[in-house]
Amino acid sequence: MTSIFTRWFKRNFSSPATIVLTMLLILGFVFILTLGEILAPILWALVIAYLLEWVVGALQKRGVKRLWAVLIVFIGFITTALLVILGLVPLIWEQGTRLIAELPSIGLKAKQAILALPEKYPNFVSSEQVNDILTNVGSELGNLGQGLVTASFSSLIGVASLLIYIVLVPLLVFFFLKDRTLILSWIGQWLPQDRHLAESVWGKVNYQIGNYIRGKVMEILIIGTVSYIAFAIMGLNYALLLGVLVGFSVLIPYVGAALVTIPVLLIGFFQWGFSQPFYILFIVYMVIQILDGNVLVPLLFSEAVSLHPVAIIGAILLFGGLWGFWGVFFAIPLAILVNAVLDAVKEHREGQEEPLQVEE
Repeated sequence: MTSIFTRWFKRNFSSPATIVLTMLLILGFVFILTLGEILAPILWALVIAYLLEWVVGALQKRGVKRLWAVLIVFIGFITTALLVILGLVPLIWEQGTRLIAELPSIGLKAKQAILALPEKYPNFVSSEQVNDILTNVGSELGNLGQGLVTASFSSLIGVASLLIYIVLVPLLVFFFLKDRTLILSWIGQWLPQDRHLAESVWGKVNYQIGNYIRGKVMEILIIGTVSYIAFAIMGLNYALLLGVLVGFSVLIPYVGAALVTIPVLLIGFFQWGFSQPFYILFIVYMVIQILDGNVLVPLLFSEAVSLHPVAIIGAILLFGGLWGFWGVFFAIPLAILVNAVLDAVKEHREGQEEPLQVEE
């Protein structure tokens, strides 16, 4: 057994380039795992700067100097962020607080609907089962209430952290964009010389993740806008809040769409009951999801992500278990990284084996 493992290890990890790649991946993983929370503003600024870099590069290709391109993109980023924070967020917050205020009445309607189940379906639901359901729901709501009280006491800390992010993150984004070459050259001087395999992996990851992120931004905007317009035309309560939820649900493939379906249909049910508007809402929402999965995704991601659905779900479960919400949020880019590493190691190994086969 030991000899089998030794042969496998020598075959895949014997070259200096593979060792350097493995070392960099391990160091990056340990760094994020141990210092990720402390250095969160820097990591967020890196992500935002990475997203904005392709716009800066596009302006440079049109003849704009680097500094002017950075200033144009940074001012556009700050302006967009202010419009969202001052224009969109208050509306979403207002609808969210209104929904929370109406939760008691929604809960009463739900209780009445559950109590009516034994009369409508006596062969499937008994009064004892209904009582158990109401007891469990009541205990869960009690725990939720305690959690909200606890969260309210810690909100001051959250506000202080938010102020730090508002000041630090834009400042860091500007310097990451402005001094990109200087920062990369400084980091490069501390990396091992034999890092061509790591650079090959980064080239593939940069291309695929860049296309993926740009596609996701477009998908969020399109799906969120179309959903909001459809909900608003139908007169659905909290249309903006639900439209935003549907838009951001595409960040988590398969799982996000299934989860956001619950609040959309529940609010539609408590507003209209099992009536014609509710069925229209269900059909419209399903049409949006079908068009997203079968038309929009193939158009936006034809060259970005070539991962099997099993690999995507596995990445969501794995990285979500390791890093919680942010692991789920970055599950697809991390899966792209893992896939690129495996492909690069395979190509490097085959490239080393070919000369030996020729000599024989």
